Amino acid sequence: MNNTINIQTNNQSMPKFYIIGLVVIASLLLSGCASSQDWGWYVVDPTLKRGRINITFLLSGIPWTILLTICCVVISVVVGFFISLLGLSDRKLLVAIYRTYVEVFRSIPPLVSIFWVYYGMPILVDIDLQPFPAGMIALSVYGSAFMAEIFRGGVQSIAKGQFEAAYSLGLPYFNTMRLIVFPQALRRALPAIGNQLVITLKMTSLVSVIGVSEVLRHGNELAVTEYRPLEIYSFVAVEYLVLVLIVSAGVRKLERKLGSDERNNRSGE
Repeated sequence: MNNTINIQTNNQSMPKFYIIGLVVIASLLLSGCASSQDWGWYVVDPTLKRGRINITFLLSGIPWTILLTICCVVISVVVGFFISLLGLSDRKLLVAIYRTYVEVFRSIPPLVSIFWVYYGMPILVDIDLQPFPAGMIALSVYGSAFMAEIFRGGVQSIAKGQFEAAYSLGLPYFNTMRLIVFPQALRRALPAIGNQLVITLKMTSLVSVIGVSEVLRHGNELAVTEYRPLEIYSFVAVEYLVLVLIVSAGVRKLERKLGSDERNNRSGE
């Protein structure tokens, strides 16, 4: 009973920590602005015309960041799912292919992958690859290696009794996986998938190096023209912070809806 009360108290206090953190960050920025003449917040001051133009330009990169994140996550989930099936096979060759795929693409830094896809694929396959699809391919392949491990771990966490019960009812392997195993595995893997979603969102900033007009790219361009990198990158950091908090809140809500949040499960016991 005491554990249940403590868990409920911790869940209710989580938003307070976010609010306190934002207040502390805002206080530090404002105090720095007030105590030093080196700060130039006028570049992002919404009360000034110049500041409003700069803010609009910085915010215009958010749709591209969101679009790239969605594309990468969807592709990495689909590819990772089918790759994970190789790791669940009883055939050593398929397991070896799975392990090779995961280890290779998980070990290469995403920035290196972005450069290699953008500069290397046009030479290998003789195509004109634009920055956005190049970044999408690189981040999707990188993320699919982690998604494959997440799905494999989720399936292997299901008790063998579930399989045996399905087989005793005469269900074939495909229906056993589709109707019994995968729904449970998905609920257990949802927190890890949500975490990978947040990581992918932050990794989209890397594609700025090849010219994709996302949040960080707009920040880089504005910092060069305004010569105020500290203030501009601080605003960019707040953009990512808000996006990540929104995504994290959505993932937690989905976890509670599907019953995959272990803390809520314990509190209901």
